[in-house]
This record gives sequence, C-alpha cells and structure tokens, in this order.
Amino acid sequence: MTDRPLTLMAVHAHPDDEATGTGGILARYAAEGMRTVLVTCTDGGCGDGPGGVKPGDPGHDPTAVTAMRRQELQASCDVLKISDLEMLGYADSGMMGWATNDAPGSFWRTPVEEGAARLAELMRHYRPDVVVTYDEYGFYGHPDHIQAHRITMAALEMTAPTPKVYWTTAPRSMMRRFGEVMREFGADMPAPDPAEAAAMAEIGLPDDEITTWVDATAFSGQKFDALAAHASQGENIFFLKMGKERFGELMGVETFVRVRDTTGAAVPENDLFAGLR
Repeated sequence: MTDRPLTLMAVHAHPDDEATGTGGILARYAAEGMRTVLVTCTDGGCGDGPGGVKPGDPGHDPTAVTAMRRQELQASCDVLKISDLEMLGYADSGMMGWATNDAPGSFWRTPVEEGAARLAELMRHYRPDVVVTYDEYGFYGHPDHIQAHRITMAALEMTAPTPKVYWTTAPRSMMRRFGEVMREFGADMPAPDPAEAAAMAEIGLPDDEITTWVDATAFSGQKFDALAAHASQGENIFFLKMGKERFGELMGVETFVRVRDTTGAAVPENDLFAGLR
C-alpha cells in the first residue's frame, strides 16, 4: 500500500483549454483529494492581445500575449485548485493553415519524439493513475490539439502503463443543443455555410459511443470562473455570454472516451477513477 494520492494528469494545448473541456473534473477531483496535474504544451502566443487585437494585426505582440496568458493560466489553476502546473513552453502554432504552423519553435513542427520525451519525464515524476488528452483529430482539428494527442500517446508508450487513459469528447446531442444556445445568445451571428455546418455535425461522438459521463455540475461555477480568468480571450469564449446558471446546465457534465484501462471497470462509467478506489 502507498499513501501517494491518486493522480489525474490532463494534457492540454493552450492556456484556457484546461477550463473548457476539463475544468469540471479538475475541480471535482481536487475537491475529492486527488492530485491534479495540468500540462500545458504551448505559450498561447497566437491568442488575442490587449483590446482584442488579433494575431498578425498591427500591435499584436506575441511576447506580451504570452506573458499575459501565463498569468491568466495561473489564475485559472488557482480557481480549479490544480495541484501542479507544468508548461512545456512551445510556441503556439495558431489555427490550421496559418504561417505560424511552420514558424521556428512552433509546437506543430516540433518532432513528436522530442515533445513525447519531455512529457514522459513528467509522467515518470507524477506517475498519473489517469491521463486525459484529445483524440487524434484534436477534437476539432486544431494543430496544437492534434500534436498534444500525438505526444501524449507516444509518451505513454515510453513509460510504465498508466491504469486509465481518456480522450475528451462531446455527445452529438449536446453539440446540437449547444448550437441552439449559440443562436439564442448570438442572434447576430451569421449562419454557418454548409461546409462549416457539416464539419460541426461531425464533432464529438454519438451518445452511445461515449464511455464516461462525469457529473461535475456542482463545480460548474468554478469552471465558469476559470474560463473567466482568461479575460484576454473573452471574445473567443462564447460560454461566458450565457451566465453561470445556463453554463452549468449545458457544461456541467464532461464526457470522455476511455481508450486504455487496466482496472476492468465496466462502461459506461461515471467516474474517471472507477476501479481505482
């Protein structure tokens, strides 16, 4: 037996990603006494600058954006009671097709084995019982999310077996509801073109393919506040427009696909640590 706490490691691409898809589980499991480790792979330098200035526009200073987002990330971690924050510090690659994808030092052009070796060191140090990251598509095709998936899965191969490994996802039923809420709170938003609508329809999974539904509704206020801590990116964080109550209704349950398991816990399950406690 050991007195080492059960440990969750979430591997994310950018500052603010930790709150969007996993803020609920990070807050919930911290409250339950688990060690929560957040690995953020990039510096977020392709985010909005002060006043909402966009990457590539005059006045956008990636160095200043990086410093600002580092402070916001720490504030988010404080809200979620995250035990340990580790930053790999790669340059934000921007959206797929941006010139920043191929900039020196960008996460997207970093060899997978290099990033995986650094992450594997952290896995050996923290010995997580549960690892969470994105699927092979990065949930919605962002290059840094895809790369985070790649280095995580490669790092897992370099280290002792992790009992449980999950990919974040969303039920298609929720994505449809989310679309309705977006139209409700963004009446002036242009309708997506057919190609965008088709791509949106493919995000997430059919409900019956999701293995794990974790109710973190009781922590949705913390999750909302963690997102709000990333104030510089507020224009891009649609969820903040709906207020805490509606946010909790829509975003209180977080969903995952279990891709590795040594515990034999039955699915569907409602706890990432099922079979471990």
